[in-house]
Amino acid sequence: MISFSPTEDESAFVDVAQGFAKDVIRPMARDCENNRAVDAEIIAKAEEIGVASLEFPEHWDGLELPLISQAQMFQALSYGDLAVVQGLPGAGDAASIIRLDPESPVFDAYKKAGQRGVWPNVAFIDAFNKEEPWAEEMQINKNGNGYTLNGVSHPVRLGAEAEYVAVAAVDTDDEPVVLWLQNPPGGERWSVKAGDYRLGLLSAGLAKLQFDDAGIQADEVLAQGDEARELITQGQTRIRVLQAAKAVGLMEAALEYATEYTAERKAFGKVIAQFQGVSFKIAKMAIETRIVNHLVWDAATKVDAGKKDAVEASLRALYRAHRSSLFVTDAAVQMLGGHGFVDEFPVEKWARDAQAQAGLYGRGHDLITRRGERIVNEATGAKRGVLQ
Repeated sequence: MISFSPTEDESAFVDVAQGFAKDVIRPMARDCENNRAVDAEIIAKAEEIGVASLEFPEHWDGLELPLISQAQMFQALSYGDLAVVQGLPGAGDAASIIRLDPESPVFDAYKKAGQRGVWPNVAFIDAFNKEEPWAEEMQINKNGNGYTLNGVSHPVRLGAEAEYVAVAAVDTDDEPVVLWLQNPPGGERWSVKAGDYRLGLLSAGLAKLQFDDAGIQADEVLAQGDEARELITQGQTRIRVLQAAKAVGLMEAALEYATEYTAERKAFGKVIAQFQGVSFKIAKMAIETRIVNHLVWDAATKVDAGKKDAVEASLRALYRAHRSSLFVTDAAVQMLGGHGFVDEFPVEKWARDAQAQAGLYGRGHDLITRRGERIVNEATGAKRGVLQ
C-alpha cells in the first residue's frame, strides 16, 4: 500500500508554504494582477524559503527535494494564488530540465548567475509535440554543429522578462533537440509579444517569443536525438505533476471559499448551504478535489521511484486536474451567485486562472490522446516482445 503521509521535513516545508500563502500571497494577489507582476515583498519571501531552487541539486545550492515534497509545497503555495506562484521569478518549468542534467556545461553561466543570489528568469518552450497546431510555427533548422531558430512560440510564463530560453522541439529533420539560449545584455535574440492571451494568470509574465533567424551555437545544444527524446519525456513528466499540484491548490482555495460563503449566506430564512442543490454541488467539488490530489501524489511518488508507468500517471493527473479545476472554480462562481462575477471576490479570478492554466499546459483532448497513444504503443510493444 502506498502511503502519502508526509515526513517531518515535508510537513515543515508545507507548513511554511501554507503560512506564506495565507499571510502574504492571498492578501496581495489582486494587486499583483492589477500590476501584471508579482510584488517585490512576495518575491523576497519566496527567495527566503527557497521556492526557486526546489528542483536544483544541492551542489547548485538547491534543495533537491523529491517530487512528492515539491508537489505538496506548490499545492500549498497555489492555495494562496495560482497566478502569483506562476509568476515567481526563476527557472520556472526549465528547472525540471536542469534537474535531469545539472552537470551539462550548457548551464554554467546560469548556475553562476543564480549562486550570486537571484536565479534569472527562464522561459520554457515545449514545441516537442507536433500535433499541437502552434508547434509547427517553430522551425529549427540544422546549421553545421548548431541550429537556426525561426517562428513564434505559444504564450509561456515568465516569457515577458526572460533572460534565458529553453526549447524542447523537433528539428526539420524530425530529430528531437533541446536548446538553451541566453540573451546577453542589450541582445535581440528574440522579441517579446506580451499580452493578456487568456485573461487569466496575469501575474505570470505571459508572452509569446518571436525568433527571426536566431543562431544557436553548438555549445547551446543540451541534447539531440534519443538523448533529447528521453530528456524531454522525463522533463515533461515532472512538469505535468508540478502543474497538476498547483491546480489542486487552486481547487482547495475555491472549495473552501465557496463552502464558507454558502455556510454564512442566507436565503428564504436559512443558510444556502442547507439547500440540497447547493450541498450536492459542494460535495461534488470536494470529491473532485480529493480525486485530483490523490492522482497527483500517486504520480509524484511513481516519478520519484522511477516506475515504468510514471509518464502515464502524470498525463492522467494533469488531465483530471484541468478538467476538475475548471469545474470547481466555475462551481464556486455559481455558488456566489451575482457576487461570483464581482472582482471584490476572488472566485472570478480563480476561474479565469483555471482556464489559462489549462490552456498553457495542454487541453483535455490533447492530454487524453497522448495517454491513449502511450497505452497502445506499450501494448503493441509488449505483444511484439512475446511473439519474438
